[in-house]
Amino acid sequence: MTTALITGPTAGIGAEFARQLAAQGHDLVLVARDQPRLEATAEGLRAAYGCAVAILVADLSVRDQLQRVADRLADPARSVDILVNNAGFGLKGGFLDNDLAQEEELFDVLCRAVLVLSHTAARAMRERGSGRIINVSSVASFIAGSSYSAAKSYVTVLTEALSVALAGSGVTATALCPGFVHTEFHERAEMGMDYLPDVAWVPVDKLVREALLDSEKGKVISVPGWQYKAATRILKLTPRALARHPRIVGQHRKP
Repeated sequence: MTTALITGPTAGIGAEFARQLAAQGHDLVLVARDQPRLEATAEGLRAAYGCAVAILVADLSVRDQLQRVADRLADPARSVDILVNNAGFGLKGGFLDNDLAQEEELFDVLCRAVLVLSHTAARAMRERGSGRIINVSSVASFIAGSSYSAAKSYVTVLTEALSVALAGSGVTATALCPGFVHTEFHERAEMGMDYLPDVAWVPVDKLVREALLDSEKGKVISVPGWQYKAATRILKLTPRALARHPRIVGQHRKP
């Protein structure tokens, strides 16, 4: 029986990863800081899929709690075959409008946690000669949209570098770059997204299904949805001056 460890599994993309991986027959380790939601999620998955589900309560912005998750990944007696680094959040205001403490927390969760957990998992998986790492990045990593874009750019490039380091080892690393998906993400960040047309949204089940297929194939960058595949191809050819334009990155809107 294989085991997948997922951070941020109680809602949205993380919850869908948990459902689809459980449906494929994997046991799960779920990591989040909200214990009641974590326990409810775990119980629902056990009942629906009959898989073993362990929970690990941890705030990934707190270093000793992050280390507990890393220790679980490094445990040779309880190997983790798939790591999904999904935990994250957005900030409503612009970089200079947000408190520095908020920005530091975003950096710790979106960047440092991904660094620590990817490094730990990759070493353990390389030692065994098999494993998959999926780091949830964003299409925002291809533009200059404040610190969130910068953090996601870090995740994308780190995953690319990790894939090179793991070449030939039997372990793969995939950066999942979603566009807009209907989850709690924007609501929790108090971002009004009603102005977006229906075509801008990718169903979360389709997104995760495509991401898992790309991971199985060893694809390094996964961009689900035809509209975002097209958008990222265009962005790769776009001069950086345009990728920084306020109307491209959305900074013309008031918080």
